[in-house]
Amino acid sequence: MREIFDAELKQLGDDLVAMSRRVEHAIAAAGEALLTQDLALAESVIADDLAIDALERDLDERCVLLLAQQQPVATDLRVVVSALRMSATLERMGDLARHVAQVARARYPRAAIDPALVGVFTEMNDAARRVAQRTTQVLTTHDLAEAEGIERDDDLLDSLHEETFRSLLGPSWNGTAQQTIDVTLVGRYYERFGDHAVSIARRIVYLVTGEFAGDPTATR
Repeated sequence: MREIFDAELKQLGDDLVAMSRRVEHAIAAAGEALLTQDLALAESVIADDLAIDALERDLDERCVLLLAQQQPVATDLRVVVSALRMSATLERMGDLARHVAQVARARYPRAAIDPALVGVFTEMNDAARRVAQRTTQVLTTHDLAEAEGIERDDDLLDSLHEETFRSLLGPSWNGTAQQTIDVTLVGRYYERFGDHAVSIARRIVYLVTGEFAGDPTATR
């Protein structure tokens, strides 16, 4: 019986990694679509988000069954509850990638981002891609160094997000109202993407060490 339960717990971990890999692809593709006005790529991100949603539903159903049938306690209970939380977080990260793609699609064939801010958003996209890659790695290996790397990349995303506001509020900004809205929204999507990755990183730290530093998405 214990062997079956251990196999089910391992499957939860494997499914979280599979979700994370899809999120990796989604944020990379969404950023490319945004920066290159690639309509087909934007459409593919939007369509593929359904697969991430389906993975979350399946994983959550199995978590609930494990809680009901196995009644886990102590470490096992932490694993199952953390899997439930992390699947929801990964699903939200997929949604944020989809939102970026939707902005790219809505502005096609024009660029959603004013040329003056393309450099900033290129950096944001690079940081978000690293965050997504590290998230997959930390879910695979439970490497605490990777978890710390996610925190650093999130700090960079926060800094770049602030830079977009400084640009919008500066005297040299002459973008249209729509460009102002798009910059504000996309900047927020990237910033939140980082926050959700930090949430996963901290839950992995909790599983490894028993210490939980708090969820950065809980009150925002």
